Amino acid sequence: MSDLNKAYGPKVGIFITCLVDLLRPSVGFAAVKLLEDAGCQIVVPENQTCCGQPAYNSGVIKDAKDIACLVINEFEKFDYVVAPSGSCAGMIKEHYPRLFADDLEMTARVFRLAKKTYELTSFLADVMNVQDLPTALNAKITYHDSCAGFRELGIKSQPRQLLAQVKGVELKEYDGAETCCGFGGTFCVKYPDISDHMVKESLILLLETDAELVVGGDLGCLMNIQGKLSRQKDEGKRTKLKVRHVAEVLAGMLDNPAIGEGDLDV
Repeated sequence: MSDLNKAYGPKVGIFITCLVDLLRPSVGFAAVKLLEDAGCQIVVPENQTCCGQPAYNSGVIKDAKDIACLVINEFEKFDYVVAPSGSCAGMIKEHYPRLFADDLEMTARVFRLAKKTYELTSFLADVMNVQDLPTALNAKITYHDSCAGFRELGIKSQPRQLLAQVKGVELKEYDGAETCCGFGGTFCVKYPDISDHMVKESLILLLETDAELVVGGDLGCLMNIQGKLSRQKDEGKRTKLKVRHVAEVLAGMLDNPAIGEGDLDV
């Protein structure tokens, strides 16, 4: 796409997410690259903050509403809102309307924002119709579907459609791809023993694929999987499996250490 066409592409406000901002900025840079290459005008609002999901999940509704209002004020002016996270996109699309169901003044604004909010791979595949990624990666990978992306937003085929365009990639599906890894936001904090058992079961199935990379669209899930991998390595169990966000793979930005190595200690 020419620079002239890019200049007139949709104006996209990118919602970076807390985990990406604080723990894995490379995912944000990869998302920006993918969106710009697709012809979008990218804006990263300086005043953006958390989507409010931790407060919402904990039942602190007033705080969740206050945070949501900040997000609405920052992002409602864009043609689209895109997040490299099914969890945060799901919060805006699915839960903001519930938060403000009794507020007639906010209802219209919330629904307009929800309608134009997308998870990254869904936006690239369904809205921008990306079909010819120039990326190459000679690796066997497997994909983990996050609960929020898969169950709330119906994201399943989109990341696989995009990964199929990466030359050299061999996608090996695993039996637990649609099963919760045990992260679940505050779930892993409230119920650590159950969470640990769930991710242990996921890891058994992941290792059976003999994949080199496990790829996903939500950093929380990937950190949980990598955390279990790291603990197994501490126990002397070796594996070649590494963990990557799908944006990093699609953008060809794999120069940084894998999740859990060097720049991200989990």
